[in-house]
Amino acid sequence: MNALELDTVLLSPDRTCLEILDQTLLPGEVKTLHLSDMRDIWEAIYSLRVRGAPAIGVCAGYALALAASQIETEDKDVFFARLRETKEYLASARPTAVNLFWALDRMWQTAEAHAGESIPAIRETLFAEAQRIRDEDVAISRSIGELGFALLHHGDGILTHCNAGTLATAKYGTATAPMYIALEHGWNDLRVYCDETRPLLQGARLTALEMHAAGLDTTLLCDNAASSLMQTGKVNIIFVGCDRVARNGDAANKIGTSAVAILAKHYGIPFYVCAPSSTIDMSLASGAEIPIEQRAAEEVTEMWYKKRMAPEGVGVYNPAFDVTDHSLITGIITERGICTAPFEDAFRALGF
Repeated sequence: MNALELDTVLLSPDRTCLEILDQTLLPGEVKTLHLSDMRDIWEAIYSLRVRGAPAIGVCAGYALALAASQIETEDKDVFFARLRETKEYLASARPTAVNLFWALDRMWQTAEAHAGESIPAIRETLFAEAQRIRDEDVAISRSIGELGFALLHHGDGILTHCNAGTLATAKYGTATAPMYIALEHGWNDLRVYCDETRPLLQGARLTALEMHAAGLDTTLLCDNAASSLMQTGKVNIIFVGCDRVARNGDAANKIGTSAVAILAKHYGIPFYVCAPSSTIDMSLASGAEIPIEQRAAEEVTEMWYKKRMAPEGVGVYNPAFDVTDHSLITGIITERGICTAPFEDAFRALGF
């Protein structure tokens, strides 16, 4: 299987539903869902059937365009009221990934900008805007990949956490994009180390699947083995993705990322965050302002096990993300360039 040939989310050719690759079933089953009901699309985002900040943004863009096509009215006020309701409903699916809100806001602003046109014309404009969001995501990921590739050397060992691969975007991924670009350049000697990423195992199920299928030397490790691996000297560079970056450079990514960054600092390993511009939230002064999603206890105590693996009644702490302090980050790779500290100055210099 070539992961680059899998589409995470598309609009169906007849524009009546979203075609979403159900990532909760990978790697054992490749299944595409065909969803037209906004409740089902909300559930797909919440349940991580579609996941990864950029892919969620693409999904949100298509979903709002689809919603606009389903509003049966000739009254502009009714049309915009229902569209706003759908926008706010979809935004409630997940709180941390800023791409969800960014894409929904972009679609809403597009609709408002064309409010003087007919409702059918607004619908067409929204479908076109949603497609632009997807096309831009492919270009953004490729640009991040080219910049990250320039940091690599033949034979490097690369550690990554969670899945910021092509499955998390429209194509290429963010943290995996440098590896895909390396393969395009004929580099077949890189080694990729994938943290399993408890409790949802995105590293084990998704990144390891992608990298192995791509033909790279791929090794899976338990999250708590990262220090041991770094100590051996086999890790030369670390690439991770992100769901939101504050203007000071603090970055929210899948739970466990901050621990990887702390270890990298100790062992002197460069630690890079791959961040599309849509994930950079200049409205937030620091990571302390990033809302962190708390997920169900069952993901820790029961998921993946035949029988419950923890005593009944114990408390469970299950944040979906943590925040890596900017002081631990070597650089933040955006599609416009690589930013280094002070990050706020670097972001503004690139026009964020």
